[in-house]
Amino acid sequence: MLRSLSGLTTRGRCLLAAGVAAAVCATVLNERDLLRVAVFVIALPLLVAWFISAAKVRIGAARKLFPDRVQVGGAGEVQLELWRTGRLPTGEVLLEDGVPYSLGGRPRFVVERLPQHQAVALRYPIQPMLRGIQQVGPLRATVTDPFGLCEFERELIGHTKLVVVPRFVSLWGLPSGAGIGVGDDGNVRLHAGQGESDVIVRQYRQGDDLRKVHWRSTARRDEIMVRVEERPWRGGTTVLLDHRAAAHHGTGPSASLEWAVSFVASVCLHLRRAGHRVRLVTEHGLTLADAPGDGGDHHDHLILDALAGLQPAHQRDVTTGSDPAEGQELIAVLGTVSNEAVHELNRFRPRGIRSLAVLLDTPAWSGGVSAPEHRAAATEESASLLRAAGWGVVVAGPASPMPQVWGELCRSTARRATLIGDAR
Repeated sequence: MLRSLSGLTTRGRCLLAAGVAAAVCATVLNERDLLRVAVFVIALPLLVAWFISAAKVRIGAARKLFPDRVQVGGAGEVQLELWRTGRLPTGEVLLEDGVPYSLGGRPRFVVERLPQHQAVALRYPIQPMLRGIQQVGPLRATVTDPFGLCEFERELIGHTKLVVVPRFVSLWGLPSGAGIGVGDDGNVRLHAGQGESDVIVRQYRQGDDLRKVHWRSTARRDEIMVRVEERPWRGGTTVLLDHRAAAHHGTGPSASLEWAVSFVASVCLHLRRAGHRVRLVTEHGLTLADAPGDGGDHHDHLILDALAGLQPAHQRDVTTGSDPAEGQELIAVLGTVSNEAVHELNRFRPRGIRSLAVLLDTPAWSGGVSAPEHRAAATEESASLLRAAGWGVVVAGPASPMPQVWGELCRSTARRATLIGDAR
């Protein structure tokens, strides 16, 4: 009973106090009529409080999310349905749904009267600003009796999962020789997948086998060129995402890590829709998703869900321990990398297999850093080391449009495709 009294409103408490005062006066003055009124005034809020607390199952509710996956910065909607299941009438119902700060403001509704077995539809918008697995709820209702004497707070619905996927943009084109593109080069690579050896040439490096000198290209270019046997392309591409906290700058939606996640999502979806099998791995070789080049939206959701729940790693450096692409073509999106990390990536990559990298100029994502010219020089040094090892490299900043970065990455393989033609 004491728990029921805790739900009395100010009106109910005042009425109860007035009844007690009237009872005391009736006793002192020996007024029986006043005592009857006092008993009624005291009993009314007590009965209402007990009755409201005893009738626990009186309101039903349901929640639906449209859609259940929303892009960062996109718009979604939450639909609530509320109905009365008991026979007793309800007074004012105050609804408050628990919404994380990153999804927008916390909505509140006031429903005057609930019809019995007839749903009342309520809607409110959400606009997520951060990717992640968010929880909407719980939905709490503050129920008041028709007299306004007593109110109780109840949880009607628990949590509902909302997946906030990273923002992705449309891309155009494919790296030269990817087998799905147009032109002679794409046709050559398609036929190469049937078991023919594909030969490319490159400049001679110290330690190369002189038996692999390609004399026709050497005579044409007036410099020593050697043959490199390249594995046939079989439609598989590995996308590596460097998500180390130490490798990125900035916070919130404008952090360099969020740009990298968004770019990786765009690349993976673009390659899948072009018919590629896509493996998404981390800088430590951990596979996050493996999606074939067909199968519809289900495999797109696998990739987006894996990126939505990705949290920054606490490791300090890149430690693959093996070829992260497992012999496939590799597209790496890297933050700040040391020279040791570059050597780690190059040590396990087979020569002749295409390796592309988007290197983020991460200091540009944090304003007011000291000596930014030294950090920029470090970024350029990492890019030079990767290019010297045969990688196609594009350096990107916070103002770099993703389609433009992808276009430059595709064009970075154009010279290599030309060398393939010369070798033939």
